[in-house]
Amino acid sequence: MASVAIARRRRSRFLTDILPVILVLGSVVAIWQAVVMIFRIPPFLLPSPVVVATEFMSSPAFYLSNTAFTLTTTVTGFLFALVVGVALALLIVSSRIFDRVLFTLLSALHSVPKVALAPLLVIYLGTGMTQKVVIAAMIAVFTIVINTVVGLRSVDPEVLNMAYSKRASRLTILLKVRLPQALPNLFGALKAATTFTLIGAIVGEFVAGEQGLGYVILTAQGAFDTPRAFVAVVILGMVGTSLFHLLAFIERKVIPWHVSIRSERRGR
Repeated sequence: MASVAIARRRRSRFLTDILPVILVLGSVVAIWQAVVMIFRIPPFLLPSPVVVATEFMSSPAFYLSNTAFTLTTTVTGFLFALVVGVALALLIVSSRIFDRVLFTLLSALHSVPKVALAPLLVIYLGTGMTQKVVIAAMIAVFTIVINTVVGLRSVDPEVLNMAYSKRASRLTILLKVRLPQALPNLFGALKAATTFTLIGAIVGEFVAGEQGLGYVILTAQGAFDTPRAFVAVVILGMVGTSLFHLLAFIERKVIPWHVSIRSERRGR
């Protein structure tokens, strides 16, 4: 009976979550192909999905190696932003001085377009992966800090008073009360941060790249090779979507108790 129930749940999940996505993406590709064929748009203006797929199959190793470079840069920058962002949020919550100083510095840093900082980072860090990782992390860290601080400060005062009455230490309150409360906000920030770090990685490859999908797009633009640029763009979309859904999956496993997850499972 348990196996039947699991099979029903999986079938229901496929019908409600996965099938609509497949149908929507398939419709977009079909409309894209139809528009190119009906209006006879030349490939250098808008290549059809068939032309894009053919271009990818002509040299899959080339595209996969550049995808691996961009993905490595994105994931490394994301993890760097996660560690730094959570550490800064803890400092801000723990001290009023850190609150004033760090928020001021982060606001000033976040206000500067990272495209303007990228050439300077090339001077200081060179043209390797480090420069791209730093740009990716800089774009994402502010979002992580803001949302984590909001979550850490959203604890019910009565819960805090009860913890203090039990003589719980500040570290215990932080680990067992504040951090669990902040997890939904943190996951919300991380899902946004995946997109930001991917953008940061591409910005770094645009400014000083020798490999990666951003470099592929840049060289394709110089050669008016539109199908090659489209292949890179489509792969970027797939990478960003995959990272977002991976984090959503981890979120469902880590905080199944949160109202947003329970509402999603009930279908709203």
